[in-house]
Amino acid sequence: MVRVGVVGGGQLARMMIPAAINLGFDLRVFAESEVCSARAAHTVVGDYANAEELLAFATDVDVLTFDHEHVSGGVLSTLTDRGVVLYPTAEALALTHDKAFMRSTLSALGYPQPRWTVVDGGPIPQQEIDAVGGFPLIAKKPVGGYDGKGVRQVNVVDDLSDWLEEGPLLLEEKVNFRRELSQLSARNSQGDWIAWDLVQTLQENGVCAEVIAPAPDLPLGLTHLAGDLARNMAYDLGVVGVFAIELFETQEGQLLVNELAMRPHNSGHVFTELSVTSQFEQHLRAVAGFPLGSTRSLTSYGVMVNIFGQVDEAGARAAYKADPDVKIHDYMKEARAGRKAGHVVVVGENHQDLVARCKDAAARIRQPDYDGDHE
Repeated sequence: MVRVGVVGGGQLARMMIPAAINLGFDLRVFAESEVCSARAAHTVVGDYANAEELLAFATDVDVLTFDHEHVSGGVLSTLTDRGVVLYPTAEALALTHDKAFMRSTLSALGYPQPRWTVVDGGPIPQQEIDAVGGFPLIAKKPVGGYDGKGVRQVNVVDDLSDWLEEGPLLLEEKVNFRRELSQLSARNSQGDWIAWDLVQTLQENGVCAEVIAPAPDLPLGLTHLAGDLARNMAYDLGVVGVFAIELFETQEGQLLVNELAMRPHNSGHVFTELSVTSQFEQHLRAVAGFPLGSTRSLTSYGVMVNIFGQVDEAGARAAYKADPDVKIHDYMKEARAGRKAGHVVVVGENHQDLVARCKDAAARIRQPDYDGDHE
């Protein structure tokens, strides 16, 4: 039996559990606490910042993978030096630890990105502002930001004063994009690669709220371009596992790389119902060195809508009753404003109808007294 260890007990680890069961894998989770989303799996509680604790956990698994990207480069290097098999590797994860390092690496490899520069305290020279197209621009903390945190739009230099006191900042062009897209793919440890359909994402307050798969009205050339970007990047960066590229589609029909994720990704949740192989099964196959599964879609479209705050049981029952085709995924997380608590998926033939049905279900789940009409 293949033994896969997952660092982090969040919803991604949780959603790997049924895939591991079906594959016959032994899934073990190194979690921050006993009360975690993935507690249904064999769980060890520990501190992922402690290399010795992670080494002890790793002695009982064949390969170590990740629910999140917060394990430091120093700890990852220690694990690698001690013979632990890590997928993704420490080198690949380094790109997700530091956005400025990611930008410089992708620039050196020639990948299309928004204009960018790094500033480090003091007065910002005008040429640095001009280098990214002037105001408004996007400022990002290179380390530690996620789900819209550590990112802000800047309209004047004074908007940066508080962040500049904390250290270097990544400044990026504010792209006049038509929409945001995400390309999910996977590469296994033998070097085989496969992609899912390119999807459209909608953000609210910097957090993914809605996904349509495949992205509607895509020119064929753009689909091929996204696939080529993902395949080339997976090989150039030595990615093993599921890999997501968040993209801007510009008004001129170009694709620019926004962010990277070296793991299953929120934009890929829709494929649990839409695709022959979910991203969670594919990730486990990839890191274990198994052949990759088909990413063929089972119907024309799938839509996912995130649930924020909490999943209400009575509301979930109401959503199921109103629309038996709805699939609800509850992350079993403590309720918190703005926190992803779960998601809903509906698949079918008309993406506009699916969006309406997903939003209706999400509204019922969030609001027990919801009385809107179901269409």
